Amino acid sequence: MRAIILAGGKGTRLRPYTTTIPKPLVPVGDMSIMEIVIRQLKLSGFDHITVAVNHQANLIRAFFEDGKRWGISIDYSMEDKPLSTMGPLQLIDDLPDYFLVMNGDILTDINYAGFYEAHIESGAIGTIATYQRDVKIDFGVLQYEGVQHRINGFVEKPVEHFNVSMGITMLSREIMRYIPAGIPFGFDDLMLKLIAEQQDVRAYPFNGYWLDIGRPDDYDRANQEYESIIQRLLSEPSQSEALAEKIL
Repeated sequence: MRAIILAGGKGTRLRPYTTTIPKPLVPVGDMSIMEIVIRQLKLSGFDHITVAVNHQANLIRAFFEDGKRWGISIDYSMEDKPLSTMGPLQLIDDLPDYFLVMNGDILTDINYAGFYEAHIESGAIGTIATYQRDVKIDFGVLQYEGVQHRINGFVEKPVEHFNVSMGITMLSREIMRYIPAGIPFGFDDLMLKLIAEQQDVRAYPFNGYWLDIGRPDDYDRANQEYESIIQRLLSEPSQSEALAEKIL
């Protein structure tokens, strides 16, 4: 089972914590963010991780080395220029038929093994882990029509619901023909291209714990919740859980 961890970004949104160290090495509790991810992947049955690196790559390589400390094989793919989120995949020439791609700053108790198996069973070219985000509008919203702007509706502080990408994706190797080599190509570019080509891409809705550590507020929350969630994050997923999770 192969995973690609994207760790080449500069982490500008998380400054000042990332002023001197790369975001994957920023500590949450007594472990770095990416160490927690690596431990989770190991528990879920993954045996090979490739870390896509760029910014401060030497620090990341020096810390994680070959993965022997965690009983998992870790190697590295180095960008000579920023390639966004999906472009780095073209630098990895030994991708298997199915592989996980994820950001290196995600804390979640998703069942990675169940996600992996569900993608294979679906036959889809890609499966995107999704999470429902609720966005509250702190104003009264008016609706009106016509040239006279006659008001015909009003909602006080409505809540909008959005299904967002969790930054965790399962892909089949055939997807590589949609990713150009040598130029920046993001997750958004890939999704729009696959939709335009009417390819089979599925959602994998998840409603457990998920935190994308992109901003200082998110990082502070991760440290506040660390003691209450770390055991949950590093519990071995059971086979029954893997079978229970399904793709829409």
